[in-house]
Amino acid sequence: MTWSATARGAHQPDNTAFTQQRLPAWQPLLSASIALPLFFCAGLAFIGLGLGLYYSSNGIKELEYDYTGDLGTGNCSVCAAIGQGRAPPPRCSCAWYFSLPEFFQGPVFLYYELTNFYQNNRRYGVSRDDAQLSGLQSALRHPVNECYPYQYSAAGLPIAPCGAIANSLFNDSFSLWHQRLPGGPYVEVPLDRTGIAWWTDYHVKFRNPPLVNGSLALAFQGTAPPPSWHRPVYELSPDPNNTGFINQDFVVWMRTAALPTFRKLYARIRQGNYSAGLPRGTYRVNITYNYPVRAFGGHKLITFSSVSWMGGKNPFLGIAYLVVGSLCILMGFVMLVVYIRYQDQNDEDEDDE
Repeated sequence: MTWSATARGAHQPDNTAFTQQRLPAWQPLLSASIALPLFFCAGLAFIGLGLGLYYSSNGIKELEYDYTGDLGTGNCSVCAAIGQGRAPPPRCSCAWYFSLPEFFQGPVFLYYELTNFYQNNRRYGVSRDDAQLSGLQSALRHPVNECYPYQYSAAGLPIAPCGAIANSLFNDSFSLWHQRLPGGPYVEVPLDRTGIAWWTDYHVKFRNPPLVNGSLALAFQGTAPPPSWHRPVYELSPDPNNTGFINQDFVVWMRTAALPTFRKLYARIRQGNYSAGLPRGTYRVNITYNYPVRAFGGHKLITFSSVSWMGGKNPFLGIAYLVVGSLCILMGFVMLVVYIRYQDQNDEDEDDE
């Protein structure tokens, strides 16, 4: 049985350079004269960048204080002892005193840090309602099932904002005071609490529901706050542009951390006489101690930190570049030795022939 020319042509690809695989191609053939310079150049580039990142990170100043309140560790232990692993009573306060012998170069950022807190837990991470947080009225009245058991209150009212992330909102607060001269009065250092959240979070992901008769409280009428909150979401701040779902502290907290030890930005010091940094003198940080961490073995810290062109303090990035650059240089020398050795053998073999 033979196929006719017509039958063969019906199933034959078009006679083009693409379908017949006649396109021009280029296949790189890496020789020692090409590969070795690439390894050495890449290694030197990585080492140079790593040194810049490492020394830039080491130049960042940090001042850190653990105010968890373990026994015998400062006056915050009184608040921790009262709570006994549970939430301490509201308005329990303590203070941290420290001195700066020299100017603390700005801009200065104030962070709070938590340890042994797993925001990356799968069940915890999905316990939220993004439609509700975007201000959708129907989601406000009918939270998603992922928010359970923080979906409805004991009275049957929908919780706003619902979910475990919102319920565990960090609610300690801090104020900073400066004493210029020994024995002199303390002057409050202004803390800028605006602009601490990611732009996309604040302007895109989080929205308050439409006002009812110009009132945000009426918009949330018929909802209940999370069980651990002492006030409803529309009273998070007296500033109408910083309350409800668009409260900066709330938005920062809702962006979950990837590791069990994490920092979140609390405020920036960039106003008045402190815009360039913190001058010498004695300082006092007033701490309103509300957030319980002893029940899960965690710790609470506050950190004052400066920044550089690369951001906050992060020596790992510079070390990683240095390690990769050193490995490239080492592999380059190994390949060079191998190349010289076998090149000499090839030359001897050619001479013998």
